[in-house]
Amino acid sequence: MVGFGAFFRNSKKLQKSRNAAPKPTRKLRTARLLWFVALSGVAVAAVIMLTIRVSRSRSVRAIPVPKAAECDSCPSVGPITFASTIPNSEQPSGPAPVGMVWIPGGEFSMGSTVESESLCGLPGVTRDALPVHRVYVDGFWMDATELTNEEFEKFVTATGYITIAERTPTKEEFPTAPAENLVAGSTVFTPTKNKVALDNYYQWWRYQPGANWRHPEGPQSTIKGKEKYPVVQIAYDDAVAYAKWAGKRLPTEAEWEFAARGGLTGKLYPWGDDFRPRNRAMANTYQGKFPVKDTGADGFANLAQVASFVPNGYGLYDVAGNAWEWTSDWYRPDYYAELGKGGVARNPKGPESPNDPSEPGSSKRVQRGGSFLCTDEYCSRYMVGTRGKGEVSTASNHLGARFVMDRK
Repeated sequence: MVGFGAFFRNSKKLQKSRNAAPKPTRKLRTARLLWFVALSGVAVAAVIMLTIRVSRSRSVRAIPVPKAAECDSCPSVGPITFASTIPNSEQPSGPAPVGMVWIPGGEFSMGSTVESESLCGLPGVTRDALPVHRVYVDGFWMDATELTNEEFEKFVTATGYITIAERTPTKEEFPTAPAENLVAGSTVFTPTKNKVALDNYYQWWRYQPGANWRHPEGPQSTIKGKEKYPVVQIAYDDAVAYAKWAGKRLPTEAEWEFAARGGLTGKLYPWGDDFRPRNRAMANTYQGKFPVKDTGADGFANLAQVASFVPNGYGLYDVAGNAWEWTSDWYRPDYYAELGKGGVARNPKGPESPNDPSEPGSSKRVQRGGSFLCTDEYCSRYMVGTRGKGEVSTASNHLGARFVMDRK
């Protein structure tokens, strides 16, 4: 995602590229504008995407790995292999916490391969997920679904918590911003009227005053009747606050990927290598011409109620598509290269500090899973081994969370 500062730097560009966007005086922290869209590559890499139109398994073509001289920030890539997942056999004692499933943990191959690059129209989707490396994680409990509106409302009712999107920015936070720009709101996806070049995500993202978890697309939208839908417009600190209240925590990136793979080894998706096996939709993603119109061929043209699709091998729903999910790891594109140098990494918790060369100085955490905006035309980060990233104070209408709990 793009941070607030980035939005201010690009405010004129945004206004020029999208006449329907709010005037500069109303765009404040569209810095919260993320960018998931490369999203996921996000974080500015924003995220958004269409369906790999395959009822067929797509064959992948080899994509040459950039040489060091061509990409200074790209990790070097050695032989790529996915060794078998070795789950732990030990089971927890006692009943499962409400709404959670047991993830056994164990050793697995984490990351993606450069060959998967051919499944996305946007170059670089796998670059920060290289090389594939071995990781071990302990067992843990994980929410079977993404956090829902009704669950988050219970938290807000009990604590009076106010999310970042609901807070009015202050002059202290943004000393150079005009007073009229200091308006509470968040980032909202807005379809374009016509086909556009996919090189400027400001064309389909806007800063919307009044957008927050109760009104995901602005003051005129509502979550009434959508109690079982994922809560969105959740920034990182909002997710952490909920986790603390609920006695849970955000998963590490390694825990998230182990769980999302569902016991499978090296598959493209949580269910296998075929995006639409027997022409069956397996996840809520984007169908149609992005970013003009989602046809809803998978049954949904926006967020879907949680558990609308089949779970993976561990009983987790929507670990591909629907809403992006925060993890606790800081984001660095070179982290996997460093992690892979020391043999099997045990319970890695991410780098000590963030670094996104595309936005120096920004503080980004890893996001996983993709969203209902994911499409192979732009960014197919619903592939289980790929990574997303997001500025910690930025929320959007396709970003939520899922939580874990340590075995007691």
